Amino acid sequence: MGQNLETDKTKAEFVWTLQATWHLVHIRLEMDQLFDQPVCKKKKLWELVSEKINAKLSESADSEVSAKAYECDLKWRNMLATYRKNAERARRLGEGSVHWEFFKAMHEVLGKSREEVEAQRRARLCGTKLGKAIASKRFTPILPTPSAGGGARPPQDVLQLYMELQERKMNMWAQQKALEERKIEAINNLAQAISSLAQKNGDPFVKEGP
Repeated sequence: MGQNLETDKTKAEFVWTLQATWHLVHIRLEMDQLFDQPVCKKKKLWELVSEKINAKLSESADSEVSAKAYECDLKWRNMLATYRKNAERARRLGEGSVHWEFFKAMHEVLGKSREEVEAQRRARLCGTKLGKAIASKRFTPILPTPSAGGGARPPQDVLQLYMELQERKMNMWAQQKALEERKIEAINNLAQAISSLAQKNGDPFVKEGP
């Protein structure tokens, strides 16, 4: 009977109460820099988020069902979509026009200008081996085209910023991967050339192919 109850709990869908949602907001925002690292395993981070949420809920006995990592990820994506709409409304009509209870907490962390996000990303990247390697090769990231008239930009939508940053990271890694593949191909070609030359010269230490 006890085993059946445990099985039912694992199959049951987690219900996002107001308290559980606040736990998600606070924990996810605290880990925002970890999620924005050039190299990170998002699945592991979401598992850590779910563990922290479940620990908070167990302290208050708020839920008998544990929040799974994918449920936390999905809930956060939905909240980002809602934040996006409210951020646009705040930009047009002012923050006083937004009454969503999670907006202020999320906007304090996510509502940064494009320049602030890029500056923080560069600062984190400079201390890594990859950042030093890119700097030594004079790598210049492709930045968004400045808006007409110049001047400081207003706070941008966080989801759009996130997608642009991820795209730049993927392009950077694609360049690095392509370079490594060319190196491997060059080494293989050199090895084949040496082997062929040795066979022509009758080198007894180089075996003929089957």
